[in-house]
Amino acid sequence: MSTMPQLVLAAPSHAEWTEVPAPTLTGDLDALVLPVAVATCDLDTAVNAGAFPLPLPYALGHEFVAEVIAIGDSVTSVKVGDVVAVAFQISCGQCARCRRGVTNSCTTVNRGAAYGLGSIGGTEWGAAVSDVVRVPHADAMLLPLPAGVSPATVASLDNLPDGWRTVAPYLADVDDPRVLIVGGISIGLYAVAVARAMGADVTYVDRNPRRSEVAAGLGATVLEPGIERAGRFPVTVNTSGTRDGLLLALRSTEPDGVCTDTGIFVEDVPMPLWQMYTSGVRFVTGRVNARTALPAVLELVAGGGLAPAVVTATTASWTDAAEAWSAHRDKLVLVR
Repeated sequence: MSTMPQLVLAAPSHAEWTEVPAPTLTGDLDALVLPVAVATCDLDTAVNAGAFPLPLPYALGHEFVAEVIAIGDSVTSVKVGDVVAVAFQISCGQCARCRRGVTNSCTTVNRGAAYGLGSIGGTEWGAAVSDVVRVPHADAMLLPLPAGVSPATVASLDNLPDGWRTVAPYLADVDDPRVLIVGGISIGLYAVAVARAMGADVTYVDRNPRRSEVAAGLGATVLEPGIERAGRFPVTVNTSGTRDGLLLALRSTEPDGVCTDTGIFVEDVPMPLWQMYTSGVRFVTGRVNARTALPAVLELVAGGGLAPAVVTATTASWTDAAEAWSAHRDKLVLVR
């Protein structure tokens, strides 16, 4: 059996190469892909900093664009040589949940099945900082990249659609497109970029000066943190992963507005349910249905309305992957 190098996180701030078996086609619906651009997820960044309790070691890379290098006999949507967006969550596209767009909960595979998330996604799916990744449901999971779109620009195929889903589905339903985004790492900035691309006025709150500067450059009004309420907004978003950020977003949601939280809270968080009830606040949490969101995201990028590369803090070469991943504290994109 042939082997290949795979980057793993052995300890916080310590990524290293190891040798693993190279995947092969196992069925007619499979494809094999060569990752060409891989982004760190905000969860990867938290784990790398020792701030999230994901068991180590785990294989790295679930946000990626790749080149198709082999396909099964029944694959029809892509061909060898295509550059494709790869949905990070494993989904079949055929079960009842996939057909209604809930691709994060596909019933064909194990709960939480995904690339490069260790014990969260199961270990059998592999990860993207490697030479070959097997895609088990190629027609459902792969989307050819639109012409003119750089792989590095859209490599963050978890956080980018996660930011999109916090604002885009709701802005079409409001007469006054105003959005409050409580930022953290990259998802909040992607939400700013999407909201601005859709013509919304955006208010952004973050303790990080670099991210605040990026948000301001995208046209957002930036507020200092520490406030209890930022005003009243029909759409609010918390990506900070903090209780204070969540409460700020909830308190700032106008009656009958919607508040989306993308954070992962491992402990219970008190919520102002009486205020939410009397105001009619819709609260959304849970994992993004990435595959469902990707066509709209890629269309927005291809049309020139969305330029997500502004969120990337560092771009590094594949040969420097171990050092760059170990050192990163913000959005990193590795390019082969």
